Amino acid sequence: MKRCSLLLLLPLLAQADEIGSQYKEQAEAGDKRAQYYLADTYFSSGDERHARYWAEKAAQSGEPDAAALLAQMLMKTNLPDARKLAEQATLAGSTNGEIVLAHTLVNSLAGKTDYPRALSLLEKAAANTDSDAAVDAQMLLGMIYANGGEVKEDEAKATQFFKNSSMLSRSGYAEFWAAEMFREGEKGFIEPNKQKALNWYNVSCVEGNDSGCEALDALSGE
Repeated sequence: MKRCSLLLLLPLLAQADEIGSQYKEQAEAGDKRAQYYLADTYFSSGDERHARYWAEKAAQSGEPDAAALLAQMLMKTNLPDARKLAEQATLAGSTNGEIVLAHTLVNSLAGKTDYPRALSLLEKAAANTDSDAAVDAQMLLGMIYANGGEVKEDEAKATQFFKNSSMLSRSGYAEFWAAEMFREGEKGFIEPNKQKALNWYNVSCVEGNDSGCEALDALSGE
């Protein structure tokens, strides 16, 4: 199972004194990779303040995945800067950076969209199924085809990409994530769409994801 996901929407629950304990000693000693892992762990737990602190330390030491993580955080507040930082991370060799960059390339609020480049970056990352990054690449590819717009909507492709992602992570999770995206929307990329949200919650539920079943019941009753 993937250790954590760049695109994870629901923070993992953990006690503050337990978060990243396996990385802290090395991180405090200046190990940039441990600093990145610690930042990533904080980010997944919902503690963005500490995540940013350690990601900045790692990025300053030349850790490209830390720059990618900072770009991911910037997507909430400054998409153009997120794209610039993701581009830098990509040039430095970060596959995570490629995925964040692809995400900004399909969001019009980050600048001119470039779907062909985004698809190329994601397809490359998705092909390496031994890498954790393939989970996120498959999810985002599925979202692009489920959404349509500048690429032709293709539910068959979306279904396959989500299935591939869920097989690498957790049953029904990619479909649940897609439903959440359609339920909430993402300005510049995804328009809220209740019917699509219901569809992907249903698929998630059929795949055995309890959260998908619960969300399907809740949204159906609205």
